[in-house]
Amino acid sequence: VVIQMKVSYKKLFKLMIDREIKKGELAKMASLSQNSVAKLAKNENVSMDVLIRVCTALNVDFGDIMELVPDEEA
Repeated sequence: VVIQMKVSYKKLFKLMIDREIKKGELAKMASLSQNSVAKLAKNENVSMDVLIRVCTALNVDFGDIMELVPDEEA
């Protein structure tokens, strides 16, 4: 049995709460479109470029903003 995995950005939004950063502020800090922020909020796939810009803006690594979790729907 192969377990399907999906990306979760819960770590990103917890970090934003801890740092008191709103979604609009993140979009400005990382030069993101509102569409990219919405995709992150829905745990949808975004480009590597978006992830790099988020990490750079927040001075963190990929593992600080995202993780792989089992996909219950699969």
